[in-house]
Amino acid sequence: MRTRTRNFAAMAAVVLATVGVTALSPVLRGAVGDAQAAGASSGDAVRMNQIQFMGAHNAYHRELQDAELQESLKIDPGYPTWGWYSHASIPDLLGRQNVRGLELDLLPDPDGGLYQHPLPRKRAGLGPIDDPAMAKPGMKVLHVADQDYGTSCRTFVSCLEQVRTWSDANPHHAPVIMQLELKQTDKRWEALGGAVSPAWSPALLDAVDEEIRSVFSEKQLITADDLRRPGRTLEESILRYGWPTLDWARGKVMFFFDNGGPGGIRNMYLEGRPNLEGRAVFTQGPPGSPDAAITMVNDPRGANEAVIRDLVQRGYLVRTRSDEPLRTVKAEEFSRVDTALASGAQLVTTDYPTVGMAARYDSDFVAELPGGVAVRCNPVSAPRNCRDAKLER
Repeated sequence: MRTRTRNFAAMAAVVLATVGVTALSPVLRGAVGDAQAAGASSGDAVRMNQIQFMGAHNAYHRELQDAELQESLKIDPGYPTWGWYSHASIPDLLGRQNVRGLELDLLPDPDGGLYQHPLPRKRAGLGPIDDPAMAKPGMKVLHVADQDYGTSCRTFVSCLEQVRTWSDANPHHAPVIMQLELKQTDKRWEALGGAVSPAWSPALLDAVDEEIRSVFSEKQLITADDLRRPGRTLEESILRYGWPTLDWARGKVMFFFDNGGPGGIRNMYLEGRPNLEGRAVFTQGPPGSPDAAITMVNDPRGANEAVIRDLVQRGYLVRTRSDEPLRTVKAEEFSRVDTALASGAQLVTTDYPTVGMAARYDSDFVAELPGGVAVRCNPVSAPRNCRDAKLER
């Protein structure tokens, strides 16, 4: 009898993969439903878009100090209103602070050394940034060149290496989603003698892929090629067949560009690859586009909560923000965290992922999942038998 049950379960799995649950007979559908429920309760069958986790906005960010800070304030006296917060190192964000999303800002530096002499250091009579990696070609990670360039990992590769080291030590983690914003230098600071970055080009976008793959193997990456079904667009694939299960996705990383909209970077990256064929990064394609899979609704309040909920229910992966630097904290807008979480957005990013970061503003504001977990069952899309404690191992 035990052998017969095992064979029946195997047959059900094959039929399910071929025709889907809704096409099965009532008897077989019940057996498959039981198997799916068991998988959901163990966490293995829960899909990537059926969970929710916190992300660190500008995860690399560190405030400037001492003479550099004083000169930066002279360049932009408003700096404290948007730049006065510092994150822990990436390993601590992922480990102690239970973050599973990281945002990195990239500036191109194909020849090396472009951001090694920022204006505040020049004006303070300091030398170049004392880091040999800053003189080498490759993507650099900083918020605003010549103004707000404090960072816990100066190069894209070094940031990725920190993620990989943590991931290797914690191989059963829920997938880490890395949001990339491709930036250029500010014309105001260029006019003051600051760095002038080259325009993003197809070659530079290829270089982003190359740097990612120099750190992570294909087995460690979640790419559009993993999701797309034969004869289907990426969007059709995720909406019809769903995202991968955690059983497959644990221990992996995924990247997406938050540079959205028509034209520009997205179009260059999609040139000749409308479904992101061979690419390492997802794009922020609007619903209805072949590359649509992940999108952003930055403010979850008001009518946007229903917008996010609808996108999540349809099968998209959505990023929203639970706060913005200083404004949310000073206005004591604690309800925004609850709204963001209730919306079902899978990735909720914050500048304050742990207690104490807002204390300088006489506030105990913190944005985290209930219960101090790193990942929880999505309040909108999770299967009924999903259990928070089973999502990571």
